[in-house]
Amino acid sequence: MNYISLRQLNMMISQTVENVFPKDCWVIAETSDVRRHSNGHCYLEFIEKDSIDGTIIAKARGYIWANTFSSVVRKFEQETGRRFDSGLKVLVSVSVEFHPLYGYGLNVSDIDATYTLGDLHAVRQEILRRLKEDGILTANRELELPALPQRIAVISSASAAGYEDFVRHLSGNRQGFVFYPCLFRAMMQGEQTERSVIDALERVFLNRELFDVVVIIRGGGAASELSSFDTYPLAAACAQFPLPVITGIGHDRDDTVLDCVAFHSAKTPTAVADFLIEKMGNAYGELSALKVYICREALTLLETSSVRLDNMLARLHAASCRITSEEEHKLEILRLTTVNTTRQLLRSKEAALNEKASFIRLSSPEYVLSKGYSITRKNGKALKSTEYLMPGDTIDTVLAKGTVRSEVI
Repeated sequence: MNYISLRQLNMMISQTVENVFPKDCWVIAETSDVRRHSNGHCYLEFIEKDSIDGTIIAKARGYIWANTFSSVVRKFEQETGRRFDSGLKVLVSVSVEFHPLYGYGLNVSDIDATYTLGDLHAVRQEILRRLKEDGILTANRELELPALPQRIAVISSASAAGYEDFVRHLSGNRQGFVFYPCLFRAMMQGEQTERSVIDALERVFLNRELFDVVVIIRGGGAASELSSFDTYPLAAACAQFPLPVITGIGHDRDDTVLDCVAFHSAKTPTAVADFLIEKMGNAYGELSALKVYICREALTLLETSSVRLDNMLARLHAASCRITSEEEHKLEILRLTTVNTTRQLLRSKEAALNEKASFIRLSSPEYVLSKGYSITRKNGKALKSTEYLMPGDTIDTVLAKGTVRSEVI
């Protein structure tokens, strides 16, 4: 029986592979289980998924040696703005190897960043399409920013330099505007970033009535660490948040999906601070202009009212004088009328009195006696008939001048 050792078999396979496959071969695959070793090497798996159900239909072990990694991967990350990590569609130049101990593997010698950029762009466009289809792409941008955005919920890492720069820039503004930032801690890099930021948003939501805006900031660093801000769940959470969301995740490349759905995006944390200070300055300017306008209008109104009041007082004085004159004239007429009426009444009463006095005078006994008449009294009573007299009675006859006593015979 002929036989060979396993090592011999693997060496034969290795030799066959080396003879059959070209030195370098460009392969399209997706990265998986990317692990960076402390010695500088990078180990990973390349996989291919079914386009219909997403199941893995091919897999190969891959590796990038330290001398290649430092140049190829760094260049890839700078050009794509993404960290070389799991889940990336890549076009890689590999040599097919079969090691007697480690088996089949792909040794990466180069990475075409343009292919990944196209795929990342396609992924981002797909996320934006989903957000638009769901009707939430512009939801946060359609909110109204408070005129005085002072109460700020800040989502960031407490130890991040960007957070310290943001707070220092806010508190040190030259206008002296007062802000009230409140930190909601979150991881801003690594695989847990997406979940951590969403958790922080949920904590802010529970206290949303205490804040005017939400700020998501991340300081400088590798642009390759921004892939966590290009996910649908995080973008959807921000797009539907009831408070304006302002982003400043510290990069100068293309905006992330998170930037696209935020109310406002800035390039750096300090730029976010400048934006808030500017809004406060605009409100202050409007209030100052309104103050000047109110003072000017109030002064104009006072002057106009003063003139109107003077005119009114003049008219009132003239009217008062006219009314007083008219009333004095009326009183004079009334006085004259009263005097004349009184005089006429007095004359009438005087004539009536005179008439009565004349009547009384003509009717008086003295007047009658003066005409030759006399009055005869018996016992002090005037006699009108002789039937009351008896012979021997004493009677008194009153004449106009004097009295005669007689005895009846």
